[in-house]
Amino acid sequence: MKQKATAKSKPKKAASKSGKKATQTAKNGDAGLVELRLYVAGQTPKSLAALANLKKICNEHLTGRYKLHVIDLVKTPQLAQGDQILAIPTLVRNLPVPIRKIIGDLSDLEKVLVGLNLRETGIVN
Repeated sequence: MKQKATAKSKPKKAASKSGKKATQTAKNGDAGLVELRLYVAGQTPKSLAALANLKKICNEHLTGRYKLHVIDLVKTPQLAQGDQILAIPTLVRNLPVPIRKIIGDLSDLEKVLVGLNLRETGIVN
């Protein structure tokens, strides 16, 4: 019986340590991280423009603070369902929450910055 008690207590300790470590990582390492997914359809002009525009925006406004995943729906169409992608190209910001989506080639810098919550709208209430 002592072995069962020991076996049960070990996983609890391991779980609490890993939970504590995850919390510390979220507080320290990824606090300002912006996670982006760009859904494209092959090498179309709009898809290429969206990727080029997004890379420029990230380099100018999110240097070292972003993760970018480019998802080609021609190769993996099943991935569109997870983020409910209805049009392409679509940019999805998963982190920080709330999730935000921007559809199009991302050429309107002001709208993209506001959409990503990197700039205020300028509207006074």
